[in-house]
Amino acid sequence: MPEFGGALLSVNNIEVIYDHVILVLRGVSFEVPEGGVVTLLGANGAGKTTTLKAVSNLLRSERGEVTKGSIEYQGGRIDRLSADDLVKRGVIQVMEGRHCFEHLTVEENLMTGAYTRVDGRGNIGEDLDLVYSYFPRIKERREAQAGYISGGEQQMTAIGRALMARPKLILLDEPSMGLAPQLVEEIFEIVKRLNENEGVSFLLAEQNANIALRYSKYGYILENGRVVLDGEASSLRENEDVKEFYLGLSASGRKSYRDVKHYRRRKRWLA
Repeated sequence: MPEFGGALLSVNNIEVIYDHVILVLRGVSFEVPEGGVVTLLGANGAGKTTTLKAVSNLLRSERGEVTKGSIEYQGGRIDRLSADDLVKRGVIQVMEGRHCFEHLTVEENLMTGAYTRVDGRGNIGEDLDLVYSYFPRIKERREAQAGYISGGEQQMTAIGRALMARPKLILLDEPSMGLAPQLVEEIFEIVKRLNENEGVSFLLAEQNANIALRYSKYGYILENGRVVLDGEASSLRENEDVKEFYLGLSASGRKSYRDVKHYRRRKRWLA
């Protein structure tokens, strides 16, 4: 388990079932420490997004529920709270696929993130300026309709909208999806700065293990709804299994795609 700071979020042995019969998560446990950047890694369908939605309490809208275990945030149970109550407590999810309001301008999208706040226009205006200082690219496009900006700018808008709620913890789902490598690097650099300068903690769900492990402090690898491996990001990057199955490398160098099935049969942690 991560050791830098006390646990901000603690997920304890949860199971998630959809439609009362489909078991998706099996005894998942992990922690996000105060001021931490933690990554959930795994292939498509491993359970990463479901885990984030379990934390943010968005499962019910998809006929899912946490049937075992508990989820604690700042020392208290949150798995029975509504999603909007969680937002008020500082837990925000940035959904996979960005989900901007396409008919609104970039700035109007950002302002929707402050919907639950009651601390006055002055403070909200200061936070808007803060968002623009981290994302100068979307400041230039603030009057543009969100449906007509690039995918990278939409991702920046979605993260900026989350910041407008003054979060303590941001759940960031597949931030690299569909973006050019240069933009992915830019977004992860901003995540790093937000963590270091503003004290925002991050729980990432990401398939791109290479970049996620470079910017995270701790990682958990999910397979078929279970945590099969965890450790400091630096040690996971050097782990031979992780190199082979998630970074495309092994002791003999990069492997070809035709060998993937053979590799899956040799995954030692699933034995």
